[in-house]
Amino acid sequence: MTTEKDRGGAAGKAIDRPWVMRTYAGHSSAAESNALFRRNLAKGQTGLSVAFDLPTQTGYDADHPLAKGEVGKVGVPVAHLGDVRALFEQIPLAQMNTSMTINATAMWLLALYQVAAQEQGALPDELTGTTQNDIVKEYLSRGTYAFPPEASLRLSTDLIAYTVSNVPKWNPINICSYHLQEAGATPVQELAFALSTAIAVLDRVRDGGQVPADRFGDVVQRISFFVNAGVRFIEETCKMRAFVRLWDEICLNRYGVTDAKARRLRYGVQVNSLGLTEAQPENNVQRIVLEMLGVTLSKNARARAVQLPAWNEALGLPRPWDQQWSLRMQQVLAYESDLLEYEDIFDGSYVIEAKVNELVAGAQEEIDRVQAMGGAVVAVESGYLKQALVASHAERRQRIESGEQVVVGVNKFENTDPSPLTADLDGAIQTADPQAEAAALKSLQEWRDHRDAKAVEDALARLREAAKGTENLMQATLSCVRAGATTGEWSGVLREMFGEYRAPTGVSGSVGVSGGGEAIAAVRAKVAKTSEELGGRLRFLVGKPGLDGHSNGAEQVAVRARDVGFEVIYQGIRLTPEQIVAAAVAEDVHCVGLSILSGSHMELVPQVVKGLREAGLEDVPVVVGGIVPDADARALQSQGVAAVYTPKDYDLTGMMSNVVDVIRRANHL
Repeated sequence: MTTEKDRGGAAGKAIDRPWVMRTYAGHSSAAESNALFRRNLAKGQTGLSVAFDLPTQTGYDADHPLAKGEVGKVGVPVAHLGDVRALFEQIPLAQMNTSMTINATAMWLLALYQVAAQEQGALPDELTGTTQNDIVKEYLSRGTYAFPPEASLRLSTDLIAYTVSNVPKWNPINICSYHLQEAGATPVQELAFALSTAIAVLDRVRDGGQVPADRFGDVVQRISFFVNAGVRFIEETCKMRAFVRLWDEICLNRYGVTDAKARRLRYGVQVNSLGLTEAQPENNVQRIVLEMLGVTLSKNARARAVQLPAWNEALGLPRPWDQQWSLRMQQVLAYESDLLEYEDIFDGSYVIEAKVNELVAGAQEEIDRVQAMGGAVVAVESGYLKQALVASHAERRQRIESGEQVVVGVNKFENTDPSPLTADLDGAIQTADPQAEAAALKSLQEWRDHRDAKAVEDALARLREAAKGTENLMQATLSCVRAGATTGEWSGVLREMFGEYRAPTGVSGSVGVSGGGEAIAAVRAKVAKTSEELGGRLRFLVGKPGLDGHSNGAEQVAVRARDVGFEVIYQGIRLTPEQIVAAAVAEDVHCVGLSILSGSHMELVPQVVKGLREAGLEDVPVVVGGIVPDADARALQSQGVAAVYTPKDYDLTGMMSNVVDVIRRANHL
């Protein structure tokens, strides 16, 4: 690793250069996000990590029905080249390292970024950064896919082939194990499923003929990974050392890469958000620090870039000050501690080596299993990977509920003095700009009104023709950007050509994992009694309205509901309120449960409630789960929502008991 001059440590001692420090940021509008980026850079952040809103991630313009309520909520809306110009105004892209959390529309966003950079005077070979572009994990955890797996893999590999020749310093794909852990993956599953994805992508690039065989090493050394680090930081350190070893072996033995530098595991980190708690959220600070240590302590397996969540992410949207606090954690570790002054402190530890060997063996066995199925894409389509993650997550939930897995402040040491950090809960988080959607709609219309409509039509026609064949789609995409096409128009052509897709939910294969126990038995009896009184088995519709693809919570609710005796209707992600109402009518359900984590609950939930009442389902209660601030929860209940559950309600069996009570009250039992 490169070194820099002494920063004040031991005299004359070479000190490693710190990792790239980022915060994951973006919200409301391009102009607001640009101001946030520049403030963060002024505070010492050394790279950008751009959060895009869900319509941008899934390829919809702000005026699409599915985008309603989602614009500017979890990131910045980007509909066209004008938005990207505003997003990076006064930020010299030739000198910036920019990470973009974008997958289904990664090709489109990189094309926008490249054209905006060229307008600044930057050359493509000067650009450094990363497009996430890992579509496989979208079918497993985040849910922001747009096209079927085969078509999505084409887009990913086309982008890789293009950048190797034209944007050589860019990381065209960020294979993500981060979201796998968020979906419940064990360390072995995280290693195995991420590396299986990398194999699927590299095999496709190797066999696709777009990159000459003698340049395949260039492809391998631009592959990066995005990993998760949980609070078990010794195990996480060992996981990363296992990652290094496995990746080196794959690159050497499967792909024949002899340059050791090209085989180096290059990865960035967002530490674990799954373990952050709403109860006693101040405890999240030490959790985040411990998680950061897991990916920085071992020099030979140290992250190249780190971004940390904020202490209050389980409460709502962090404020700039909260993000600054997380940045300062990194800076204290890098600049005040002596971490960077030493060689790898774990070399020679038989304890570490034994754990690494265990993880390597387990991961290799799982990789072999996936390869025997036909690879990662086949394992996605069959539902195997999703079922494995849902089952692992359910087992984790059960360990927490039983107290076997201690979570401080949640299931142990729950007594606490009032926290000054959360004395004003509504002020402890940032509220999304309520005018963001209206502003985006106005901007979109103005952009369409002032562009050359014929040039856009011609560019989209070229994209359509390219998609029919095997041509690399990047040049046609760049033409669409320069002509003034929008995110929704580009994606719309590809949806037309490739079709749409609904990924397996993984729920059916995970029924029964919660086992027995007195609490579950009691709720089963309660469900059975209520079913008998109402003349048929209780039916519970679990719905995810809007574009929020984080389905982990909804899946766990669906699994537990089936375990206690409900008949569960769960159709997966990305449904309109009208579709949810139609399903409730068709299935004659007794309760509707809505899961929303994107912040769009105040727009989407009332639409479902209104639709049910208009359909005559006055006696069907609606319950809501997600990251819902107290003020919003009160407002939803005043509009007819029967109950609101947030991350503090970790006891799913107790939640199911409460849902039965809600149904009994609604039916005057």
